[in-house]
Amino acid sequence: MIEDVIYKYALQNAIKFGGKADAGAVIGKVISEMPSAKGKELAAKVQEIITKVNSMSLKDQVEELNSVAPELLEKKEQKERDIFAFLDIKPGTKVVTAFPPGPEKYPHIGHAKALLMNYELAKKHNGKFVLRFEDTNPRLVKKEFYEIMLENFAWLGAKWDKLEYASDYMEKFYQLCEDLIKKNLAYACTCKKEEIRAKRFKGEECGCRLNDHVKNMELFKEMPKMEEEACVIRLRLDMNHKNTTMRDPAIFRIIKHKHARLGTKYAAWPSYDFQNAVMDGIEGVTHRLRSKEFEMRNELQRYIQRTLGFKETHIYEFARFELEGVETSGRLIREKIQNKELLGWDDPSLATLVALRRRGFQPEAIKDFVLSTGLSKAESTLTWDDLIVHNRRVLDKEAKRFFMVTKKRKVKIKYAPKMDIKIPLHPDAPKMGYREFKTGEEFYIDDDLKPRQIYRLMHLFNFKDGEFLSTEHNPELKAKIIHWLPADDELVNVDVLKPDKSTVEGLAEKGVKKLKTGEVCQFERMFFTRLDKKEKTKMKLWYTHQ
Repeated sequence: MIEDVIYKYALQNAIKFGGKADAGAVIGKVISEMPSAKGKELAAKVQEIITKVNSMSLKDQVEELNSVAPELLEKKEQKERDIFAFLDIKPGTKVVTAFPPGPEKYPHIGHAKALLMNYELAKKHNGKFVLRFEDTNPRLVKKEFYEIMLENFAWLGAKWDKLEYASDYMEKFYQLCEDLIKKNLAYACTCKKEEIRAKRFKGEECGCRLNDHVKNMELFKEMPKMEEEACVIRLRLDMNHKNTTMRDPAIFRIIKHKHARLGTKYAAWPSYDFQNAVMDGIEGVTHRLRSKEFEMRNELQRYIQRTLGFKETHIYEFARFELEGVETSGRLIREKIQNKELLGWDDPSLATLVALRRRGFQPEAIKDFVLSTGLSKAESTLTWDDLIVHNRRVLDKEAKRFFMVTKKRKVKIKYAPKMDIKIPLHPDAPKMGYREFKTGEEFYIDDDLKPRQIYRLMHLFNFKDGEFLSTEHNPELKAKIIHWLPADDELVNVDVLKPDKSTVEGLAEKGVKKLKTGEVCQFERMFFTRLDKKEKTKMKLWYTHQ
């Protein structure tokens, strides 16, 4: 039976994580064993069984799993995996890492991975971590993104030892470029962009390569007065190199666009590879972890460092991951925002950090998630459930619990005693305080009541066929537990925005009025949600996840 499969995996997951099973993880295990299991029906059954399992002590969970599925019981804990072990950094080695984003868009969860991997590596070796804005393409840089990135990265918990702006080093880039020209290691090329691209592809040299260093220096000095694409400075390398990146790449180009920080002071700007290699050298970056799309550029950047007399940075590239069904293209996101298909960069369907934060994802969970993806070079597509499982573990420990009903079915329970009760805001943390209720015979519920079925109003009493039975929680009654609200005038109207832009409307208990904007709570037996805004007649929340 499917209940048996759910039960054993719920027990296994609860034991693995300190007595509290996670629905997403259990559903994944069940589907892998029983692919025909259905979504909504499965989720309901899993939640029901998890409630039962989580009410057991850890000792009882272990004994029960040993009885029903001993093969799932782990014999010993695995040691924590060191994801940086492959770097073979010796104890005492001076480690300096860096994360260099371009302030060109809202940072997303991929940025979080590169940021936190480099930050954690530095922290592990008591080293230094540099946050550097690579802002030497004025056409892409936007002023707003500097502050957005700083705020988002600090929210994730990263603490940089040094904050740098590549655009502050423009005079140094100019000086180093001149040094290369004087040594005849770089030359000015006035070929058309299409011609340069074609010759690089074919491995053919152009006539500009024959210019002497005097002519090249004159052209370099004149570049700020020229039109865009009229001239570039190229390294003199090997036009037949198997790595096309090494075929006389450009290191300076003309961009006549106002810079967010420097205005129109400069018109000739270093290329990404030149700027990146130089800044790593200046900052003394020893190790850097970055995504795999830069792998072909590694050889060029190390050449630039060696040629300019810098120590080489040890670079390791890892594969990016995609979240299934999540749009990541900045261009497409902008278009969808303009077309009103998305609410903004913080749309609940996105994996930008502002969107995850607004939905109620916690920094600790995002960190655990991105570190758990490791540093493999194999591409992967992950699901929301992979992220949610980490967030739920954080929220399970911290989020206050409340009742909410959406269908607002009003029922009368005959002979129900009038009660003044206090329910903990968190079942495992009485220090959080209590929710207070005054109850009578009338309640709001969401469930359809069936004849002869025993029900229990959660934390309150048992009833059957509309009549009060008892207050004790007796498992032998096999009562179906349901959430409820007292039918009084102090209830609160709430709207919960979901990722698909639909809204769940309902009533919540009066205690939600005490929530602070930005606080995440759990509507019991429903989902986690974050308070986004308080209005006069209702409270607006954003759906986090189940």
